[in-house]
Amino acid sequence: MTDENATLRRALFGALVAAIAALLLWLAWRALAPGGVNAIEALILLGLLGVTPWAALSAGNSLVGLTILLGSRNPPAVVLPALARARPGPPRNVTALAVCIRNEDMGAVLPPLGALLDGLAARGAADRFVLWLLSDTQDPALAEAEDAAVRDFAETRDNVGYRRRAENTGFKAGNVMDFLDHHAGEAAFFITLDADSVMTPDAVLRLVAIMEAEPDLAIVQQLIVGRPATAAFPRLFQFGMRAGMRSWATGQAWWQLDAGPYWGHNAILRCEPFRRHARLEALPDGSRILSHDMVESVRLQAAGWRVRCLPAEDGSLESNPPAMPEFLRRDERWGAGNMQYFRLFRLPGMTMLGQLQLLQAILLFLGAPLYALILLLAALNAITGGGEATPMGALALAIFAHWLCYFAPKLSGYAQALIQPRVAAPYGGRVAFAKGAAAEIVFMQLFEPLSTLNKAMFLATLPFGRRTGWAPQNRADRGIAWADAARLLWPHTLVGAGLTLAFAAVSLPALLLALPFTLGMILAVPLCVLSADPQLSAWLRARRIAATPEELSAEIR
Repeated sequence: MTDENATLRRALFGALVAAIAALLLWLAWRALAPGGVNAIEALILLGLLGVTPWAALSAGNSLVGLTILLGSRNPPAVVLPALARARPGPPRNVTALAVCIRNEDMGAVLPPLGALLDGLAARGAADRFVLWLLSDTQDPALAEAEDAAVRDFAETRDNVGYRRRAENTGFKAGNVMDFLDHHAGEAAFFITLDADSVMTPDAVLRLVAIMEAEPDLAIVQQLIVGRPATAAFPRLFQFGMRAGMRSWATGQAWWQLDAGPYWGHNAILRCEPFRRHARLEALPDGSRILSHDMVESVRLQAAGWRVRCLPAEDGSLESNPPAMPEFLRRDERWGAGNMQYFRLFRLPGMTMLGQLQLLQAILLFLGAPLYALILLLAALNAITGGGEATPMGALALAIFAHWLCYFAPKLSGYAQALIQPRVAAPYGGRVAFAKGAAAEIVFMQLFEPLSTLNKAMFLATLPFGRRTGWAPQNRADRGIAWADAARLLWPHTLVGAGLTLAFAAVSLPALLLALPFTLGMILAVPLCVLSADPQLSAWLRARRIAATPEELSAEIR
């Protein structure tokens, strides 16, 4: 695509996002302006100025993505033309499969990798791939068990390498760069995989073929969907995330073009430019960049390399956190990493699109304290009588419009599946798909405000020394004790109860408008316990509620 066409495409998308943002702000002004805007309402409007860009961007990506999904027989090829030029058959170049591990259950990590290697061998490509297990395990006992498991795994395979670092300098980014510096050998490309990643041979070969067809591509990032989950929490969460990412990524790829994302795994990268341009130094205070993947993408773009997204779901999976506590901790780690991006905008060679990518990553988390502040200010305004002149109908419309835009990605994905039977068929048909969508919407409407409050509390304490790092994750399904949930979530419960009482003291309409945002906080402890409860999880599985195509196809096999 010519630079002129790319500029026009981005200008059109920018105009769409600006129009959506203007509409949302006008609706908010229309609700707050009657009777005059007091000081609290002025602060609410300022908060809305901060959160509206993300909501408008979500809606814009979703509208463009849904248009492409409904109007094309092959949507990924529309936004990634290299897909049509990819040559089928065994690759010409060697590709390393780089798997980062730390304190993992190797009994869960190795079988999917064995299936991948066997599948590549069956397709005549065994000599074009080498698997590298890149360990940052520090515990001696775990390291010994890890080494024994890898040795057993490699006994019947001659294309498996294993390296364990004595120190995990730079966390995952340092692990990958150490591999490129010392172990990549003749590999032209490498595919990054996390310990819980699963990729099929066909998906891997497709990524390699795209890279071989386009020599100026540095990264191709495929979509990543959730592996079949037994626990209720990941089962419901990833059902909506999958629908949302399909429309979001398709729309975003349409206007971002060669300035695409990198999410750290289930992607293919070109070794030499990554080694040369994506090396991450420590920040001025000596800390390491935690959310490294987006920075690596931006640096490659600044060096003149192309980064593209392949918005295809098939053959690319990961595991999501098994329960609410692990999810909240992961969010905190990501939030801390994304806030580091404030220090990176003035890096040499930074492009405008690169800065926009970092800004998007910041807005994803910075919106949380702003939403929490808006809710607190709204309660304060209500109990002090500042909202007496506010028309409830106009306020409800403004809130609903913002809700639609914020959740537009998954709503667009749901709409596509309900409109196109072929999309819903792998889920068991449109009726089964609709049941899963309804369950997910109810669950996430309770969980999202709770999650937002948790991010807000974490980010509020971050400047005062609260820190997080790259820690091993709990990947096992387990129940949550009531006492453990209460210790974690009592502050969220108190905040929700206090806000609800404040709105209830004003009027019934105020209470009804507030409950969608406070009820999940009040129910934080039971929501945490029940979403990890084995019996509820079994009930959902037995009725195939929120079942994924991979889960249903496994049942058939």
